[in-house]
Amino acid sequence: MYAQHKKTNYALVGSIAVNMALVGAICFSLSGASNVAAPAMRTAPRVASMSRTMPMSMAGQRVSVRPKMIQRREMKAEALSYTVDDIRGMLGDDVANQILAKNTPTGPERNVVLYGFGRIGRLLARIITTIPTNLKLKGIVVRQPKKPDLEKRLELIKRDSVHGPFRGTISMDEADNALIMNGQKVRLIYANQPEEVDYTKYGINDAIVIDNTGVWRDDEGLAKHLSSKGAAQVILTAPGKGVKNIVAGVNSDVIEGSDKILSAASCTTNAVVPALSVLHKKFGIVSGHIETVHSFTNDQNLIDNYHKADRRGRAGPLNMVISETGAGKAVAVALPELAGKLTASAIRVPTPDVSIAVMILDLEKSTTAEEINAAFKSEATGTLDDNLGYSDSKEAVSLDFIGSTHAGEVDALATKCTGNSCIVYVWYDNENGYSNQVVRVVEQWAAKQEAAGLKFEAAEAMA
Repeated sequence: MYAQHKKTNYALVGSIAVNMALVGAICFSLSGASNVAAPAMRTAPRVASMSRTMPMSMAGQRVSVRPKMIQRREMKAEALSYTVDDIRGMLGDDVANQILAKNTPTGPERNVVLYGFGRIGRLLARIITTIPTNLKLKGIVVRQPKKPDLEKRLELIKRDSVHGPFRGTISMDEADNALIMNGQKVRLIYANQPEEVDYTKYGINDAIVIDNTGVWRDDEGLAKHLSSKGAAQVILTAPGKGVKNIVAGVNSDVIEGSDKILSAASCTTNAVVPALSVLHKKFGIVSGHIETVHSFTNDQNLIDNYHKADRRGRAGPLNMVISETGAGKAVAVALPELAGKLTASAIRVPTPDVSIAVMILDLEKSTTAEEINAAFKSEATGTLDDNLGYSDSKEAVSLDFIGSTHAGEVDALATKCTGNSCIVYVWYDNENGYSNQVVRVVEQWAAKQEAAGLKFEAAEAMA
């Protein structure tokens, strides 16, 4: 499952291939032959991945040399902590795909469809087609364009102004109107409403639909997806009304295999809930306020123009904008014991990604910043290692957290405490960190359905 492989050390399989490449490069450089050029080293740009390791790609001349015998050096395991896409870039698709196959959990594959293809949708596509997972991306539903847009969709996946280039392989299959991402065929499907789609026409059955449009947020609206032939379940990437809101790592236990509709809550809810759960378990929370300083989003205007919401019509890239957030109420859905204890508001700021939540809390117990940080660090390296990060850098700023796979990262040096009152700062990549949380929920959901031996009746059988 994703929670088990986020920090997977691919040394077990990848070290053989990587060591071969490293040994070859070392042999070339030590051979002493005058016609041998040293391998050129190029550092790849930083992008969202399962690891913070900075990859290196090696390219050298094709030469015929007799390598000298070299003494074997001991290498730390951390030195071989490459992501699958790092290996893909160094050693090609065949090796990377073999590693993916060997690290994919046993069990049946589960089809996934993305309904909507904006910021979260494109990151979900990158993640699902890159990590070892039983989830297989089969389709992407978007509105019918005025002209063919397959190439434009490819380019938006391939290049991203915030998260950098897609390091996997991607191409087009124009005959099937599909993208081929790391060897997986993903059909581009056009529709204006969920009930218009017949997924079975594309060979897609028993699919989990990930709705990242936010158009439908209640049980009745989201149920429209279940009338689509081939769709079995739907999850919303926004706070849901009247449905279970799941924060991976905190209340995943309430997921049942028989659930047909779920919500992955919001990016801010996912960011603060793991930290709040630690504080409430250890010290008890009496009351508090959450102020989130949030990067601007596509919901805001680039320049001043009409907007149905207050203040969001003012230019997002130019202003700090006081806004609203439902995070305070949404926290109570994931942590019912905090119902009615928290308020929340937001300020949108002119940054494209990474936000920070400032939590001002009154605790049941008198404590210190050191004790609070110790509790965070223990959980961040323990049961919440996938969901909660911990930073004690004196120089950390927002850009440092782009690409974080955690729901949120506590800034330990910013923690303040006086008696029963404390202030805690949590950074979060509101795009990539949240998308990783969504994938964790979907994986856990699929696993619970499999464990329960459930298979939903396909819509085409009921028609």
